[in-house]
Amino acid sequence: MSDATEANGTTGAAEGTVDGVGSRHVRVVLVDDHRMFRTGVQAEIGQTAETGVEVVGEAADVDQAVTVITATRPEVVLLDVHLPGGGGVEVLRRCAALMADAERPVRFLALSVSDAAEDVIGVIRGGARGYVTKTITGTDLVDSIFRVQDGDAVFSPRLAGFVLDAFASTDAPPVDEDLDRLTQREREVLRLIARGYAYKEIAKQLFISVKTVESHVSAVLRKLQLSNRHELTRWATARRLV
Repeated sequence: MSDATEANGTTGAAEGTVDGVGSRHVRVVLVDDHRMFRTGVQAEIGQTAETGVEVVGEAADVDQAVTVITATRPEVVLLDVHLPGGGGVEVLRRCAALMADAERPVRFLALSVSDAAEDVIGVIRGGARGYVTKTITGTDLVDSIFRVQDGDAVFSPRLAGFVLDAFASTDAPPVDEDLDRLTQREREVLRLIARGYAYKEIAKQLFISVKTVESHVSAVLRKLQLSNRHELTRWATARRLV
């Protein structure tokens, strides 16, 4: 199946229904720009008879996501934060009417490699019901999906504090012009470099090539006018990005 047409149709079990073996059932769409990652998630949670999760569609960018979500009307969307075409926040904006549907709401759970406060806060403000990182186990992810289907808010443990702090304050976060020069992918690479990851480890975690990692690091150093990864680490640590 192609990325743009990986939907299984608009019919399926309604929210909260049970299947033939008496377990709960939820229809899910996977939105992530890495096919390998989507395939892994599908293999991990998509055995419907065992998990109750039915993956009814996939998408790799914002336009595909909106098309597939609108066509399939899943109960839950697993949404990556960084997507071609505007990111997860843009998907949420364009699916606002589906989220607001009182009878058949589409709920969103962010699933991302990023654990940056600005990413978490951005998608929660956009309407997502929760945010978990890609280190989550398959069992915990299935549990999180069903909790979001029920309307609960779900977060990886250390991320909940970001949200509480953000919504407890009426002050908007300060704009960091240096950080704003970086793309979302460059920010991901920056944080992993600052945490001491080797290029090969970053490539594996982000599902990109080592050569692509090197290109991103070069771009970050150039944009921030830094000379090496040690200066980059100090820069990121000073801004509490690590």
